[in-house]
Amino acid sequence: MENSSGYKEYVAGLLAGVSTVVVGHPFDTVKVKGLYRGATSSFIGMAFESSLIFGIYSQSKNALQGGIQNDKPQPSSIIPAAAFGGTIISFVLCPSELVKCRMQVQGTDSLVPNSSKYKSPLDCVAKTFKTDGVTGIFRGGFTTLLRESIGNAVFFCTYEHLRYYIHAKLKNSSHDPSNIVDIGVGVVTGGLSGIAFWSAVLPLDVAKTIIQTTQCKSSTRNPFSILKSIHTRAGLKGCYAGFGPTIVRAFPANAAAIVSWELAIKVLGIKRD
Repeated sequence: MENSSGYKEYVAGLLAGVSTVVVGHPFDTVKVKGLYRGATSSFIGMAFESSLIFGIYSQSKNALQGGIQNDKPQPSSIIPAAAFGGTIISFVLCPSELVKCRMQVQGTDSLVPNSSKYKSPLDCVAKTFKTDGVTGIFRGGFTTLLRESIGNAVFFCTYEHLRYYIHAKLKNSSHDPSNIVDIGVGVVTGGLSGIAFWSAVLPLDVAKTIIQTTQCKSSTRNPFSILKSIHTRAGLKGCYAGFGPTIVRAFPANAAAIVSWELAIKVLGIKRD
């Protein structure tokens, strides 16, 4: 368990976010025009998001545990703390992902006339506000909230339990853990936790993308109705569209995030069992 250290947990989370972009961004852009094209906005967005989720999670878990030391991970504090953090960042992610999705779709859809295309992300925001109002920019907000609250609960539960059991095994071995071993543990726990996250919530992400990119204002915003329709047409495979590339990116990106977070925790002097 970490002892609450105020802003330090947010700083550690920020560094984790930067590492996520450094490792994960090339997987998003390697097929376009360069490894780090458009990385500036990704650095800013991911650093802010990561700072919030890691900071809120750490402090919320500490508060729920009441400062009591626990030998084993406690799902009763991990799950609500992670879900709360996910809920908070969903309000940041929803507008930014709506703009990102709409910019991407218009770039691949030849049926979208030039007069209707967005010239820039800011132009997308302005036109969305003009046509749909404030609620328009938060289209898909409920689905984003579900994805982030459920996904982060799965992520941190997986991470905390894997970390506990791996370190327990290492303590029982004849070798003292070194910094290299700690990095290896971070890679495994972070990578597998990232895979667990997307395995649990990718269908919600598929539904969210449809909700945010549809041109019809009267179309349903119920993710479960959308997924039911997709399942009827394409089965489970349709609900997990893009699963392969997502997992390929998830392992290294989340491994980098956890390794950076844990190293930052040590450097910043945040006490941890």
